[in-house]
Amino acid sequence: MVSFGGETVADGLFANLAHDLALLNSLGVRLVLVHGIRPQVEQRLTTQGANLRYHRGLRVTDGNALACVKEAAGTVRVEIEALLSMGLANSPMAGAKIRVASGNFVVARPLGVRDGIDFEHTGEVRRIEVDSIQAQLDAGNVVLLSPIGYSPTGEVFNLSAEEIATATAVALKAHKLILLMEQALYRVTDGVPIQQITTGEAELLMSASDTVPSILLPHLEAAYTACSGGVERAHLLDRHIDGGILLELFTHDGVGTLVSEAPYEEMRAASINDVGGILDLIAPLESSGILVRRSRERLEIEIDDYIVIERDGLIIGCAALHVSPQEHMGELACLAIHPQYRGTKRGERLLQCLEERALKRGLNRIFALTTHTSHWFRERGFEPLPIESLPPERRFSFNPERNSKILVKYLGVHGPAVQRGSIP
Repeated sequence: MVSFGGETVADGLFANLAHDLALLNSLGVRLVLVHGIRPQVEQRLTTQGANLRYHRGLRVTDGNALACVKEAAGTVRVEIEALLSMGLANSPMAGAKIRVASGNFVVARPLGVRDGIDFEHTGEVRRIEVDSIQAQLDAGNVVLLSPIGYSPTGEVFNLSAEEIATATAVALKAHKLILLMEQALYRVTDGVPIQQITTGEAELLMSASDTVPSILLPHLEAAYTACSGGVERAHLLDRHIDGGILLELFTHDGVGTLVSEAPYEEMRAASINDVGGILDLIAPLESSGILVRRSRERLEIEIDDYIVIERDGLIIGCAALHVSPQEHMGELACLAIHPQYRGTKRGERLLQCLEERALKRGLNRIFALTTHTSHWFRERGFEPLPIESLPPERRFSFNPERNSKILVKYLGVHGPAVQRGSIP
């Protein structure tokens, strides 16, 4: 499901978008497109000298405005169908043969009177004709929805494109809803683009004042509503990024903001199902001698000692805490971060969580053996430890040929320990 505003058609950027949609269609992706028409309607009303009336971000659609809505919707729909029909040789659309289906797939009802304002011909979604849309998708067609709905009595209503996109995505149980916006979503505090948020975090953003620009709020609300209604993921993209949809879908980190019910990246206790991912992560470090080799059998036996960072199904970080209860010590082992995600404090987060785990288990010291990263541990409060101070079983298994540095950090009453979210 892809939603975009009338601005994308008005400024000519839909031609580039059509290339991306053609590629997705050729890959067998079932596409439903929802387009907006706000600038086209406003242009027609302005030309007529009519007032532009809005309330709570929705157009108050009188008879004159409804005529402009119908005209704009028809014009924009034809322009989109024309661009999707291109198939010139030596062009990105060569041989695309995209078939587009439009129709009365949205049943609407009047919005009525809100806050004393009669919205007249502005409506809201009553029902999505799922079977009809599904039949078109099964036939290999791309479905194109305009921001218009029809009532059983034959009336026509002006609808919000974002509402149609959300309602259709939920009704179709779509895997993804992609919303193209005028700009990216940034954190207000530091201006950094927001890569991922859960629906809970999105709700907090929407409830706080001045955290989301008004031009982006309808898209964030649509993403929240869709994911709360069962859509697996919603993607908020700056429409000006050339190839943005492809970059978002086919690169691991994407270029927009991903909204989902569950975290896209989370740090958690490892399970037996993570063994393969951990092995893949640490294999290059074992080959280079940074980590001691671990067999699958050993990992399976010790899996309860591990925590992992999972990002979209990929294990990008891991670490283990092996406990020696008699000595009230624990060994920090197998700390690894995927090369693509180093330098982002994920290793520090793993260390902090293992410190908390150690404290909960009554340990007062954690130690680490390292050949390459002693400086990293020293910068985080570790100090040299003589081999004689290691637990007996660890002294016995110590490999002098590696000549590892032995470092220790004191916890609890002996030194500071950073507290973070609990991992059992």
